[in-house]
Amino acid sequence: MNLRQLRYVVATADHGTMTSAAQALYVAQPALSRAVRELERELGVELFARSGRGVVLTAVGEQVVRQARIALEAVEAIEALAVTGGEGRSAELRVATTPVLEAELAGWLIPRFARERPVVRIRMVRCPGREAVAAALRSGRADLALADLPVPGDLTAHPIEHREVVLVSPPGLELREPLPPAALDGMRLVLPARGGPRRAELEAVLARAGASPVPVVESDDPRTRLDRVRDGTGCLLWYRNQLEDTHGLVVRSFTPPLSRMIGLVHTPRRLSPAARDFLTFVKDAVRERRGAGRVREHT
Repeated sequence: MNLRQLRYVVATADHGTMTSAAQALYVAQPALSRAVRELERELGVELFARSGRGVVLTAVGEQVVRQARIALEAVEAIEALAVTGGEGRSAELRVATTPVLEAELAGWLIPRFARERPVVRIRMVRCPGREAVAAALRSGRADLALADLPVPGDLTAHPIEHREVVLVSPPGLELREPLPPAALDGMRLVLPARGGPRRAELEAVLARAGASPVPVVESDDPRTRLDRVRDGTGCLLWYRNQLEDTHGLVVRSFTPPLSRMIGLVHTPRRLSPAARDFLTFVKDAVRERRGAGRVREHT
């Protein structure tokens, strides 16, 4: 029995199907099902029974899940105590990421964490892409990673932030709402400077949409990009939660949605106290930033 199996069983109980549980945990559904079956064989009991298209807990399954919740909460409490009660001893945490997401760590997460947890030393492990991030985790060169989801099924993912890509256009432009991604093909777009991480991630979004727009302005200055939309030079493809002053402009969603899910990723082995503390900190920090964004939208 291990913590991964307990997490999978609890998630299945919470979501009602193994497919939904796997999606919530960002793991492959066969891997989750296999882990649950292995735990059932090890315990010699049946934890779930089929019910329609989903599953329900058996009587013994309810008891196992109840104890699993207690065990998982206890592990989290002990690991948090190990950091906060460390009597000043320093710890090192290695966090892998790609150039696209490096700014998220270096720009605000690591500096804020360092101020609040000065006993933990954080070292970034720079990786050229998602495959290298996964390799760094598997080899032990990194304890955690900030990465785009989903990730391979042998890794554990904690979704942190969903980012919806929207189109910002000048008023009077006749476009559907919501907009099909195919409409971006041939569209005049204001884009970040070529060669930078922001340009690379938006080009990846466009590639998934199968669209080839026409770049008319290339700039990393947010004000310049919005000014060029206002004067009718082109439209802007950007993340809804990172838009600031769109007064007088039209913001359109896509159908199906264009989006990215970002999360913290690690191997199934037990996290160090410092890694567990950083995971909790990031979840709280992102939740706080999301709440502040909603306040700004209504003021």
